Amino acid sequence: MARPKNQEARRGALIHAAGRAIADRGMTGLRIKDIAAEAGVSAGSVLYYYPELDDLVLAVHQDAVERYLTLRQQSTDEPEGPVARMRAALASGLPQGPDDPVHRLLFQLHGLADHSAAHAALMASLFAREVSLYSTLLQVGAAVGVFAPAAAPPAELARNLVAMEDGYGLHIVARNPAVDRATALALLTAHARSVTGCPEL
Repeated sequence: MARPKNQEARRGALIHAAGRAIADRGMTGLRIKDIAAEAGVSAGSVLYYYPELDDLVLAVHQDAVERYLTLRQQSTDEPEGPVARMRAALASGLPQGPDDPVHRLLFQLHGLADHSAAHAALMASLFAREVSLYSTLLQVGAAVGVFAPAAAPPAELARNLVAMEDGYGLHIVARNPAVDRATALALLTAHARSVTGCPEL
């Protein structure tokens, strides 16, 4: 029997392999053998750790949300000052391009929320935590006099920023020729500049 640490590592490897398979192929028709091929193991090995495909997909969603949020938080922790941190947050919320694996994976998994309370909860949690990230940036910027937010609660402004980046992100991943990353970032930044009253953004 594998040691606990080995089991944890193998589960993690399967989660990452399943994530790559979903990002590449989508959820439609996803099979255990696709994940096994991506992981370089047998289908039986996948089933040993995850007898139900739904449980593995949920684990992928949980892992993707946490990894994505960690990267976003790190991107805003590194710069100094409200303006640099807001710029970093805006940039971190958009796909690098149509083939961005993290965003492709999250969009695929969020599509399960319509039929699964567990996936819906993960999607709602991600949105709430992103709103909290922007709310904090807005509040800190206002507290030091760099931002002069519009007459609306920070959480409301933050929700709009998250909704905008999600919308633009979907168009980028869907290869809409009218919305590439540079265009989306410019439009999102212009909106942030307006609601913060900060021309330096």
